[in-house]
Amino acid sequence: MLPPSRERWAPSASQIARRRIAVRLAKFLFPLLGVALLVGIAVWPELDRMEDRARVSFRRVAGTAPDAVRVVDPRYQGIDEQNRPYTVTATVAAQTDAPDIVDLDRPRADILLTDGSWVLLESREGRFDKARNLLDLTGDVTLWQDGGNLLVTEAAEIQLHEGSASGDKPVAAQGPFGTLTSEGFRLTDRGQVVVFTGRARAILEGGQ
Repeated sequence: MLPPSRERWAPSASQIARRRIAVRLAKFLFPLLGVALLVGIAVWPELDRMEDRARVSFRRVAGTAPDAVRVVDPRYQGIDEQNRPYTVTATVAAQTDAPDIVDLDRPRADILLTDGSWVLLESREGRFDKARNLLDLTGDVTLWQDGGNLLVTEAAEIQLHEGSASGDKPVAAQGPFGTLTSEGFRLTDRGQVVVFTGRARAILEGGQ
């Protein structure tokens, strides 16, 4: 017999085991890669549309006008003509077309008196003119005074710099003196003097 032209190579047991593992991995990975490719082809157009919508949304936000600016928990502080401090707060402030005027949600004005007592005004809505120190309150306007007096009406205008307030809506007042209703009110000297206007009716407590 003639000798073979080349010797036959016989793999070892470890090499056969590695080949078997590689074949098994290939059988598992190739189908996964195929599925991933199909999903990518199906999802790619939707990703493009999402990117376009993001661009449109970004352009709209970038083009927002200044009057849409909203501030949460704003606080404005100042002093009146006698250097007595006051503070105006709210849950939300929204800028209007005028740079010095903001609309307030749940506004509240704290005014400190010279003797250390205080006056508190609050309502559902309000508008604050920072340049004029003018606060317009509407909706369940409530005035609390340190001495125990309470005044409730539907609208009031407060001149913070002067420490005065007024309103022409029906008023109900209550305090140590008794109860009182009228058609309006005028408050001066930061709550030290209150004049009730229009028809008024009072029920005074005895001994006061």
